[in-house]
Amino acid sequence: MARTKEFDPEAALQAALELFWRRGYEATSMADLVEHLGIGRASIYATFGNKHELYLKALDRYNENRDPALLGELSQSGPALPAVRALVRRFAAEANDDDHRTQGCFVTNTAAELGPHDPAAARRVEASWSHVETLLHSALARARSQGELPTDRDPRALARMLLVLMQGLRVVGKASDDPGRVRDAAEQALTLLD
Repeated sequence: MARTKEFDPEAALQAALELFWRRGYEATSMADLVEHLGIGRASIYATFGNKHELYLKALDRYNENRDPALLGELSQSGPALPAVRALVRRFAAEANDDDHRTQGCFVTNTAAELGPHDPAAARRVEASWSHVETLLHSALARARSQGELPTDRDPRALARMLLVLMQGLRVVGKASDDPGRVRDAAEQALTLLD
């Protein structure tokens, strides 16, 4: 007779996501996961696989939860540029906010820590960035077709610039004590939309 799980796998995955996000991949041991999730090592392996597989599942969960919010923000009817500006300013504000800046963005953290040597993690990072770039590109193309953005502006190039800027804001925000650095960079980049 098969044993039933004595824990909620969804809650355990969320707890793993939070621990990995706070500490990073390398700094999180299996012992840390056992303690934080409150389940045995064998149960973790049986449900999620090894530590690396659990990390990738946590990264997938992070992207699943974040992406619908971005889609909602950037695909509202009406003028598109206010939503793009609000998104960039939110990234800048979060990069300066003490609650967000120490953790940063889980995707950005993964890119910095695992991206150079972990192809599976790098593929997920690239997929996440491509998705955000596509959302930005769609919003900017809509803005140009609605007359909000000058016709000489390339929506794809602007989307790529904003994606790189937003990721950079997260990195700089984690280490900088000068909130003006992040805020000024965001505002300067937004002038390219005028």
